[in-house]
Amino acid sequence: FKLCFSTFTLLVAWSFSANLSAATAAQTDADRIVVMISVDGLAAYYFDDPKAEMPNIRALAADGARAKSMKASDPTVTWPNHTTLVTGVTPARHGVVGNNYYDRAQQKRITLILDPTYDKDEIVKVPTIYDIAKSNGLTTASVNWPATRNAQALDWTVPEVRYRALMQKYTTPSLLKECEQNGIALLDEIYPPSGKRQSDEKADAVYMQILNLVIARHRPQLALYHIGNVDHTQHATGPRSPESYEALKIADAQVGEIWREMQRSFPGKATLLIVSDHGFSPINHMILPNVVLRQAGLIKVDGKKIVSGSVQTVPQAGSAMLYVTDDKNRAEIIGKIEKAFRHAPGISKIVGTDQLKKYGMANPKDDPNSPDVMLFAKEGYTFGDTAAGDLTFEEKPERQGTHGHEASLPDLHATFVAWGEGIKPGARLGEISNLDVAPTIAKLLNISFPSADGKPLEKILK
Repeated sequence: FKLCFSTFTLLVAWSFSANLSAATAAQTDADRIVVMISVDGLAAYYFDDPKAEMPNIRALAADGARAKSMKASDPTVTWPNHTTLVTGVTPARHGVVGNNYYDRAQQKRITLILDPTYDKDEIVKVPTIYDIAKSNGLTTASVNWPATRNAQALDWTVPEVRYRALMQKYTTPSLLKECEQNGIALLDEIYPPSGKRQSDEKADAVYMQILNLVIARHRPQLALYHIGNVDHTQHATGPRSPESYEALKIADAQVGEIWREMQRSFPGKATLLIVSDHGFSPINHMILPNVVLRQAGLIKVDGKKIVSGSVQTVPQAGSAMLYVTDDKNRAEIIGKIEKAFRHAPGISKIVGTDQLKKYGMANPKDDPNSPDVMLFAKEGYTFGDTAAGDLTFEEKPERQGTHGHEASLPDLHATFVAWGEGIKPGARLGEISNLDVAPTIAKLLNISFPSADGKPLEKILK
């Protein structure tokens, strides 16, 4: 049913946009490019941090436009927000509810991040900016962008996947050959014969070369690129750490390389957007929701394994999604959940089913992948996944920073910079929403995007 619904939704949207193609194609300049680069985890506060070496991103902002900050979607994790950036709608509509979720029908947890399971059309329920661009006759490209596996509207694509076999299967075949011919070791550098992807730092360097190759040789009108190592490093060492500043410096240099290639290949006809999916917060405490549920009698544990119960927990770092598996007693169980967590240390908010819409999340009656209850942690806290005992934060020290907390927290706000053709130099905005990014790209490409909830950022557009 999920696949059929998703496909039907896309067909309706594409049909609508196709009717607009004839009217807009003539007005769209094929000899121009819009590139959106997401620097994963680039918090808005880094822009004014003197320790953050970002000469290229700051130069783009000085010569173009910048928002003071950009509010992300809840939960503030990678896959939902990258999908919002290209659809202009919240997770309640686009369907990518978290980095992972609980599948009620299959009775198991599904991992989306670096997804080994689903194609784009199986999980994204609404048209993306690249779907609309393609339906208007434009060429499109994507390198390492989440939720793009086997996306039919991408002419040139390297998906974000974890395993070598998936990369070989879903990367544009001719692009694999071009990488080999040009000495870009996509498979051997990132995906050794063991099969699992290597570090984000190494991957980012190779992905940047691929994007520049596509820009120079294939001249797409729209391209997406996701830089991952800033996020990875902040998880490991915390935000504002020496290692994180170094990762940000490297990412900025990659932005500069792409910027220069765009100007070489599309002089006077290039637009570059620098965004991020969320901010970042240091952590030093851990909340164990399964321990709270065990103590409340809502789950039973044998050793380290949950053997029975009426609640499934899916952590999203600074938030946790709780799924009630007993339909008959759903209301009673939700009441017990809220009571159990009301005074639990580190809990910022308990969002019940009737409040999910306020946070841009779907009611589970409309989307069964959505939780019944959402827990948000206070800053400084993260959610763990064990139910066996009261594991302390010090016993799990590999993470010093995270995200996933409520999107309204300033430290979780993301970055937005725009430069080039169609952008007013020196334009400045306050806090914006990431819902407005995709409609702004559509405006820059002179195409209609009626399915988006966001609006073009007119104040920065010529």
